[in-house]
Parts: sequence; structure tokens; C-alpha cells
Amino acid sequence: MAIVYLGLGSNMGDRLGYLAGAIKKMKEGTDPRIVRISGIYETEPVGVKEQSTFLNAVVEAQTTLSPEKLLERVKLIEKELGREKRVRWGPREIDIDILLFAEEQIAADGLKVPHQEMTHRRFVLEPLAEIAPGAMHPVEHRSIAELLRDCRDHSSVARSGPLTKAFQSLVEG
Repeated sequence: MAIVYLGLGSNMGDRLGYLAGAIKKMKEGTDPRIVRISGIYETEPVGVKEQSTFLNAVVEAQTTLSPEKLLERVKLIEKELGREKRVRWGPREIDIDILLFAEEQIAADGLKVPHQEMTHRRFVLEPLAEIAPGAMHPVEHRSIAELLRDCRDHSSVARSGPLTKAFQSLVEG
């Protein structure tokens, strides 16, 4: 079993519902098996600024799938939830990224692990540090907590207690 970290984000429609839907769809199958889920973070967009704020979370999971098969699985979940391809870094119903896959480094067509932007994205590092501060980045050879401490991204990232509570109810209910 490999330990993987998945980043989830949504900024269209029922943002919380899309995040909960992604978790429920993961739980429907046997792989990946969810171990921990971060709280919900409300974040300002990066890249294309003229769009709604995002809700983001990170999931720790165990998988027997290869990285390529895991990517197929999360892309299928995105499609089942109604994700449409639009502008890069633009609005989206749901986005699921493979952030880390064990200690592997992968540079294949359509799959880069660790996620190539994660060390520069506070909206990824904050929820990841909540559930796995000691996890090591296989390229930087630094912990997630260290990467967050030194992150130069100062965009707004705020953990929401009420949204986290509502999210937990949706996921469990």
C-alpha cells in the first residue's frame, strides 16, 4: 500500500457539495482508502484572479493502484461530478490533484508527482500540513511544515470551522 495525498478544490456552484461528493465517490470504491481528511479552507484564486473563491481540502489515502491508475480514478470522479475543462487555472466544479505518491517522483505525460506547483501554493500546503506536517517532499527533502513556513505565497487561506463541520456532516451522512 502506498500513502498518497490528494488535493481537492472547487469554486463553482455547490462548492462544499462537490468536495463531499468527491470523498463519497472515493469511499464507494475500495481504492483509494481514505485515512484522513483536512478541514475546509476558503482560498483566493491563483492565476486567473477574476473568479470566485475556492474551497480546498487535502485527503490522505492508501492505495494499491499505480500512479497512472490512481490518476484515471480521480479523473473519472471529476467527470462523474460534472467537471468540464475550461481555462487553465480558471473556475471548476471539482479538481482533484495527486500531490504526493509515497516517495515517488514521476514525470510522465499528464502526470507530475510530486505536484509541480505544490511548494508554491499556500492553499495546498496549509491543509496538507494540518494532516501531515512531517510528510517529506521527495524532491525538496523537506517536511511539509518546513515548506509551509518558508512559502512565499501570501494569498488568503483561511480554515473555516463552520464549513468543516458542515463538510463532515455531508461526508458522514
